[in-house]
Amino acid sequence: QVQLVESGGGLVQAGGSLRLSCAASGRTFSSYLMGWFRQAPGKEREFVAAISWSGGTLYYADSVKGRFTISRDNAKNTVYLQMNSLKPEDTAVYYCAADRGGDRPYNDYTYDYWGQGTQVTVSS
Repeated sequence: QVQLVESGGGLVQAGGSLRLSCAASGRTFSSYLMGWFRQAPGKEREFVAAISWSGGTLYYADSVKGRFTISRDNAKNTVYLQMNSLKPEDTAVYYCAADRGGDRPYNDYTYDYWGQGTQVTVSS
C-alpha cells in the first residue's frame, strides 16, 4: 500500500512558477513509476508528466514540454513537478499517482495509487 500526499498548489499569475511535491509512504516507493495528472473543471483528467523508478526516463505531455520538469528523490520518497511559465490553461487540480507496472505512463487507468490532489490556479 502506498499513500500519496500532494502539496505546493496555489494561485499564481501567468508567467509565474510553482513547485508541486508528492510525499509517498511505504518502503517500495523507489520501485514505482510516478506520474502527475491534472483535471480542469468540466474536462477529463489528463496526463502531465511521469518519471521512471530510477529517474532515468522522463515523459511529458506536449502541452507542458519545456515548461514543466518532473523529478524524484527516492531517499525522501518524494516526487516533484516544477512548473514554470504557467498559463491560465494550466489551471486544474493536480494529482500525483504511483504505478507498479511502469510500462504505460500516459494512461491513468494503469496507476495503482492516487493522491487527493492540489489546486493550481493561474490568473491572466
